[in-house]
Amino acid sequence: MDQSNWRGKSFAFASGALVLGFAGGCEKQAVQAAPPSDVQVVAVVRRDVPVVREWIGSLDGFVNAQIRAQVSGYLVKQLYKEGSAVKTGDPLFEIDPRPFAAALAQADGQLAQAKAQLGKADLDVARYTPLARDKAISQEELDDAVQARLAAVATVASAQAAVDQANLNLSFTHIVSPIDGIAGLIRAQIGDLVGPSTGALTTVATVDPIKAYFPISEQAYLGFRGREPDAPSFPAGITFELILSDGSVYPGKGAFLAIDNQVDGNTGTLRVAATFPNPNGLLRPGQYARVRAVIAEERGALLVPQRALSELQGGYQLAIVDAANHAHIITVKTGEPVGSMMVVEGGLHAGDRVVVDGVQKVADGALVNPIPFPGADAAK
Repeated sequence: MDQSNWRGKSFAFASGALVLGFAGGCEKQAVQAAPPSDVQVVAVVRRDVPVVREWIGSLDGFVNAQIRAQVSGYLVKQLYKEGSAVKTGDPLFEIDPRPFAAALAQADGQLAQAKAQLGKADLDVARYTPLARDKAISQEELDDAVQARLAAVATVASAQAAVDQANLNLSFTHIVSPIDGIAGLIRAQIGDLVGPSTGALTTVATVDPIKAYFPISEQAYLGFRGREPDAPSFPAGITFELILSDGSVYPGKGAFLAIDNQVDGNTGTLRVAATFPNPNGLLRPGQYARVRAVIAEERGALLVPQRALSELQGGYQLAIVDAANHAHIITVKTGEPVGSMMVVEGGLHAGDRVVVDGVQKVADGALVNPIPFPGADAAK
């Protein structure tokens, strides 16, 4: 090989290596000189927050009367407008009264006959008494007359009871509302043979106020009640909110009414009843709604934005930035949500800077450039 050619190639290779080495060094310097990532941070807030609980509930009339036929017969009249307000004693239905009127007339006749027999027995006793005293008749004849009169008295009482029952049955053919409330849809047809075993003809519900039923856990009950024998079964003075199925909040506030006397063995819950005013009839029995209440106040709770938390294997993590602007990933235990914030129990201090954009955007120990979160004031 030509020596001059070899020297030229060696110079070219050395020059290329020098260029590559210089470029590699520049690239390392560029990586090392990369600026820290911008992250938005907000300070941990300490304040008193309400402890809110929410349950799934259902509504029912304060009184929910099932209207049933108490005698068997053919339904001949509907005397109310479905869905209308009714008062106690307002007529709802009529069952054919003719068989019951006939039964009453028969009972009246039997009563009259029994009274006539009693009259004769009274006369016999009155007539036989002096005759027996004068020995004109035997004592046995007087005793028979006295016993016959007692039997006649019993017959009259039985006949009178039959008349009373017949009158009662006749009155049952006129079915009236037992309460003030809203009458429901009719569940039978005119001409149907109805009776005590045919089910409800309709319902009448008192809806102002209306009841809301919801279950609470046995643990929650014990927490409310504590260990004091005279402690209330639910926090005193508590008020309830009702969130309807469309997400709106019902304007009327509810009050605690009662708690059931036993725990449901299948669910481990107790049934609680609250009452809500319902003057315009918006709420109806059978509606489902969420019941919400502030049951206590947590003093000095630490709050962070919910968006700062990242869920991981059933727990939560967040990133904090120290005084030297290094990010640190920590695991925290969360409490109750408070609007867009979340209570954090332990691991933080008031004023700590928390990365709002999410833990996944920073690495543990990485140098970052903290920028105040634009919504920090609103979060507080």
